Amino acid sequence: MMLEAKEICKGFDGLGVLRGISLSIAQGEVMALIGPSGSGKSTLLRCLNQLETIDSGEITLDGETMCSMKDGVLTYAPEKKLRELTLRMGMVFQSFNLFPHRTVLQNLIDAPIRVKKMPREQATEQAHYFLKKVGLESKAGQYPYQLSGGQSQRVAIARALCMHPEILCFDEPTSALDPELTQEVLAVMRDLAQEKMTMMVVTHEMSFARDVADRVAFMEGGHIVEEGAPQQVFHSENPRTRQFIGLVSG
Repeated sequence: MMLEAKEICKGFDGLGVLRGISLSIAQGEVMALIGPSGSGKSTLLRCLNQLETIDSGEITLDGETMCSMKDGVLTYAPEKKLRELTLRMGMVFQSFNLFPHRTVLQNLIDAPIRVKKMPREQATEQAHYFLKKVGLESKAGQYPYQLSGGQSQRVAIARALCMHPEILCFDEPTSALDPELTQEVLAVMRDLAQEKMTMMVVTHEMSFARDVADRVAFMEGGHIVEEGAPQQVFHSENPRTRQFIGLVSG
């Protein structure tokens, strides 16, 4: 498996948010994480991306250990190694997180130049390539305030792609958008799925989870209640899974 998490536990102020989560994702696979608010989906993504530390468990990427338990104590990989592994993963947030004082192009070239030491000319060339990929090449010189929410989120996806992640994580990327703009973003994500980009997607878009994901995991209360192929989960006999999908799907 490309990314594997075992028995992940994470709490805040004594409250358990992740309670022994285990999951894995293979190269080229799309996994959708669904479940009610507060079930731990976003926290799980943040832990996998090292934006949060876990309390216990094990995370490996392509067989290399990011963190593991040794003699009952959680141990992370050395800082340099952990940084190398983390850079192989990308994250697209719910709130875009674009730099407001920089143009779209500047938002895209900043990390490749600073973090990957990429020559500016090369970073600029690839930025235009990925902007074209998400249908926004004409917006390179504009600022985030001049974009719609859907355009901002597509820029955020292009920015993540500029770092050439092996796994791209999405944390409810359409929850702040109206239905029309949501479709713009989902279309880009569908294209990435067809190109076999490995993706883990926290979403309330049931049609995306059903039609695009290879596997769906339903989370509640810090546990994975059910996991399997979309056909299996969306026709589940588990009463809680059926209730949630029925409510969200209307």
